[in-house]
Amino acid sequence: MEKSNTTSDFILLGLFKHTGLHLFLFTVVLAIAISSLVGNALMILLIQQDLRLHTPMYFLLSQLSLMDIMLVSTTVPKMAADYLTGIKSISTAGCGLQIFFLPTLGGGECFLLAAMSYDRYVAVCHPLRYPMLMSWPLCLRMTVGSWFLGANVMYICCVLMLLVPFCLILTSYSLILAAVLHMRSTEARKKAFATCSSHVAVVGLFYGAAIFIYMRPKSYRSAHHDKVVSAFYSIFTPMLNPLIYSLRNSEVKGSLKMWLGKCENIKHHQTWSFCSR
Repeated sequence: MEKSNTTSDFILLGLFKHTGLHLFLFTVVLAIAISSLVGNALMILLIQQDLRLHTPMYFLLSQLSLMDIMLVSTTVPKMAADYLTGIKSISTAGCGLQIFFLPTLGGGECFLLAAMSYDRYVAVCHPLRYPMLMSWPLCLRMTVGSWFLGANVMYICCVLMLLVPFCLILTSYSLILAAVLHMRSTEARKKAFATCSSHVAVVGLFYGAAIFIYMRPKSYRSAHHDKVVSAFYSIFTPMLNPLIYSLRNSEVKGSLKMWLGKCENIKHHQTWSFCSR
């Protein structure tokens, strides 16, 4: 991004040039962004529609999907419009909004993933006390705290915003691993690993890209690499989150099948009513 000499707007360097290869890459990125929006919106819809998914775990997951939708919507529409129109500039206010929302949503996801790891810790290590240790009031406070901390901690230190939640996640999963290793039942171990594997995959994708950007020495930094990795965790990772949770979670897959069945029944009913006329 460069400051224009003639106007108050900023000139965006962008990721793509107007070549055949870059047009193909732009199409792929745009398709990924649309898939991310649709997948996360569908995840929120399933959680809201299915009463079986009205639990703290899935409420936190719906908040993750909401953050992902906002994260993609912060940059992709502007990027697509600039590439298609050839107008590569952004106003000072628009730039300020992007600079505010990107770290806020990224930081919010850090704290939200920490809250989700605590939820998994309680579910695996203290299942009988889960309703008390992971009550709805506590779940709501952690959710509000994730949104709030993302918008204030970023002004203090981005590295701190990464490390504090990451340490909490490591602590939770260390305790979970210790509890799982002491389980005598093989079936219980498999269930515990299946419960946590989706969240671990999401944490790995998100923190891998974020640590690569913010915790490398300056001598190893490259503006081009940072742009590519930023696009990865702000566009590609949000698309993978609903896929990971839907493919690895039998409850979400069951809810999706039930919702598709309802849609099919409505379609057949409308077709039958039209034909009967």
